[in-house]
Amino acid sequence: MKNYDVIIAGGGAAGFFTAINIAEANPKLKVAILERGKEVLSKVRISGGGRCNVTHACFVPNDLVKFYPRGEKELRGPFNRFCSGDTIEWFEKHGVELKIEEDGRMFPVTDSSQTIIDCFMDAVKKLNIQVLTGESIQSLYKTETHWKIETNKEVFVAVHLVMATGSNPKMWDMLAELGHTVIPPVPSLFTFNIKDPRIKDLMGVSAIASVKVKNSKLEASGPLLITHWGMSGPGILRLSAWGARELAAKDYQFVLQVNWLNDLDSDECLELLKQLKQDQARKTVAKQSPFNFPNRLWQSLVTASGITSETRWADLSRNHMEALAGQLVNGEYNVNGKSTFKEEFVTAGGINLKEVNFKTMESKLLEKLYFAGEILDIDAITGGFNFQNAWTGGFIAAESICKKI
Repeated sequence: MKNYDVIIAGGGAAGFFTAINIAEANPKLKVAILERGKEVLSKVRISGGGRCNVTHACFVPNDLVKFYPRGEKELRGPFNRFCSGDTIEWFEKHGVELKIEEDGRMFPVTDSSQTIIDCFMDAVKKLNIQVLTGESIQSLYKTETHWKIETNKEVFVAVHLVMATGSNPKMWDMLAELGHTVIPPVPSLFTFNIKDPRIKDLMGVSAIASVKVKNSKLEASGPLLITHWGMSGPGILRLSAWGARELAAKDYQFVLQVNWLNDLDSDECLELLKQLKQDQARKTVAKQSPFNFPNRLWQSLVTASGITSETRWADLSRNHMEALAGQLVNGEYNVNGKSTFKEEFVTAGGINLKEVNFKTMESKLLEKLYFAGEILDIDAITGGFNFQNAWTGGFIAAESICKKI
């Protein structure tokens, strides 16, 4: 048996951040990270296209929580203790400078996730934290004073146990056996599969649009990108995150309503088209997009409205105008399935948040058991927010453990 003060299950972002903060606060503690795979920090390596989107430049906790479809209420307190600004300061102290991009995402100035990995690996080495790979946990057992963790290789005993194993069904099952409730996982960030002649040859075309799932309250807005399999972009990802459970229940078969003019309604659109009919009477309708989106998309919507490529504005009938307004502000597209967004596989689901004390990140059911990162039923949209949840949870768990020892 190997004895430790603290064992962290999971060698990802949350696990490493927790371990480092524990050892820095109390260097005398014996700390180990158990990772089932051959490599640690694999998600950090691929995140942000290999650049690692560390956090987001949103520094007000009440604003930051709005990016979390699940966890908004629970994270308000934790973010008041460790927020994006604290993350920036922490990495600067550890020799990593971050930069803000136009959309608010934050990356290391090196534009390489290896910088973050090196930072963590240097810290664990300096602090004598043991990083043990190929250690697949087979069972967890709680005694009055200790946790007993059995892996495929050996048996570990620890006073405190931090679960930072991400979306790992086996770990969820083990925790469920110990009495925790697991909210069943469903995909959260995904793009929509759509086969439709209106977007068939428009790969790469993007526009600011509003999107809505027909006959539901689900709606979002933002840049929408047409891809060879359908639709993607921040607006679609936002909708998929907030609608994760509802869309899973529909088996990803639903009607998507797209407003290519974002915030205009049918009446306002018709008025605009009437004005264009007067102002551009002699011009061909299909030739030039009068709106702030690409000509190729405009031409496709004009064709879908039954307007020929030779038709002039002056010759538009009332029916044509109404059809065009419908395509512009209320186009309906049949969604048939989903695709994973890049390499960012995020799930909604995990340990029920009601069973966690967010002042300490400790289980309300089992003493000296803590959680950090995606093992909890917390997820966010893309942009560095999932990592910020990992840093915040890890920091608070570390602080709580050090106060108890």
